[in-house]
Amino acid sequence: MMFQARFHGRGGQGVVTAAEMLSVAAFLEGKHAQAFPSFGSERMGAPVVSFCRISEREIRLREPVLDPDVLIIQDATLLHSVDLFSGLKADGRVLINSPREASHLGIDEVIEKLPKGHVLTVPASELALKHIRRPLPNAVMLGGLAAIGGVVKIDSVIAAIRQAFPGAIGDANVAAATEAFEVVSAEQKEAVAC
Repeated sequence: MMFQARFHGRGGQGVVTAAEMLSVAAFLEGKHAQAFPSFGSERMGAPVVSFCRISEREIRLREPVLDPDVLIIQDATLLHSVDLFSGLKADGRVLINSPREASHLGIDEVIEKLPKGHVLTVPASELALKHIRRPLPNAVMLGGLAAIGGVVKIDSVIAAIRQAFPGAIGDANVAAATEAFEVVSAEQKEAVAC
């Protein structure tokens, strides 16, 4: 079975790097992985989409991910300006960078279509500011993604982050991703319990 992720964000938020780190995390677990971007206008702040596929077998597909298992939305301002949810599988998952609960983001139709607890938020920019001192949500979102299960383990995400960002910057990103993992784990338990 192949796992497919689609990352949405804006130029400068590390959308491409996030997909690459996810593929490295999968590779570290002995899986096959690929990551690649899709650019519109290549400028800071422009919408950017990046893709990642993970499989136990060799991946031969090279086209963009049209039917993702998970959407990682690094910028909530894109929620109503682009059709982010296009092709999302019926049991798909959505992780949104926002300090607000998903039910307060005006995406009720999406929340109602998906199983309970499949649309979650994490204050990734705030956690990045706290730990990294810059609002770069990419590594933080991967920590949250590890919490929603079945994709990659948090230890693999941490190793991929350290590989991408050595030294003190890596330590800060690991701290932010670890906190995101804890936040999303708690949010998911609460969503399923309700």
